Amino acid sequence: MKPETIKIDEVEYVRKDTLLANRSEVTGNIYIAVLQRGWIAVGYRSVTDGGDFSLSNAAHIRVWGTTKGLGEIADDGPTLKTVLDFCPTIEYNPLTAIMHIRCREAAWVGKLS
Repeated sequence: MKPETIKIDEVEYVRKDTLLANRSEVTGNIYIAVLQRGWIAVGYRSVTDGGDFSLSNAAHIRVWGTTKGLGEIADDGPTLKTVLDFCPTIEYNPLTAIMHIRCREAAWVGKLS
């Protein structure tokens, strides 16, 4: 049996594979990006050669359609009231991002262009 934790210099470390097993519902690179001036987008996030962020298969989230905020659609995917305006790849400077919310990919499969 493999240990699930190890202690080095009185600091306890947890095995990475046990963390991923506990958070298997959050996988992939689908993120909601909250940007300056009220823009909110969702898509597959990557980093460009110049250090900017890129969202492919992207959509602007015009109407959240939630009762619990953006976290609701990050976990459960778009609701029946969510309005997504699909668009080409979005690129933006990291300094324009207010925050990123990592989405549960299984909830978004087939929902992005």
